[in-house]
Amino acid sequence: MESLKNSPAIHSTLFLNASSSSQMGLQSPIFFPCSRRKITHFVIRADQTTSSHHGCVRRRPVLAGLGALMTSLFSTRFAFAEEIPESYRAFVDVSDGYSYYYPSDWRDFDFRGHDSAFKDRILQLQNVRVSFKPTNKADIHDLGPMEEVISNLVNNIYAAPSQRTTIFDMQERTIDGKNYWTFEYELASSSFARSAFATIAIGNGRYYTLIVGANERRWNRLRNKLKVVADSFRILDI
Repeated sequence: MESLKNSPAIHSTLFLNASSSSQMGLQSPIFFPCSRRKITHFVIRADQTTSSHHGCVRRRPVLAGLGALMTSLFSTRFAFAEEIPESYRAFVDVSDGYSYYYPSDWRDFDFRGHDSAFKDRILQLQNVRVSFKPTNKADIHDLGPMEEVISNLVNNIYAAPSQRTTIFDMQERTIDGKNYWTFEYELASSSFARSAFATIAIGNGRYYTLIVGANERRWNRLRNKLKVVADSFRILDI
């Protein structure tokens, strides 16, 4: 373990696009068994160890071989049966059991207390982040009625005491037997306002949360683009 700590930093996400494929010696595009469509521009997170800290997850990357990574990827139910939307990339964490799309011009960054995050290269308040925590619940319906749960999250968890809150919409989706709640909300103060979508879901003994948002002044321009991110969140069986 000590030798790993002192070794050069290892980037555990692999960008499998045309340029990186050539760097790894792959001579042809990668195809998934259940689909004949070529998949480009996606990110795969290799196996990693995790440890909890104040209810959040912090990651410690470890080295994983490409062969093991591909085996893990193919074993998931997220087989990219549909093409990734134009101007997006897909992030797949096969170790922690989730995936989502994010705008292709965003870059990854460390967001404290979150498992993964991407942000706009210039406007950092435009970002998406995912966190999870252990739960003994089996489904989001076990949390209570959707309206009550979401209202409590926005008003008592997401908002600071000085902020005004508005919830615009709540939606439920069921995909492959898993239930997802996605909602749009705004947090505002006297000098600043930010809008966001959040998607929550439960699976693998974990309560997952994805939040994607932007400054209120840019929200009307970006809303539909960010809704794609919120709706793309999926839990993978691990």
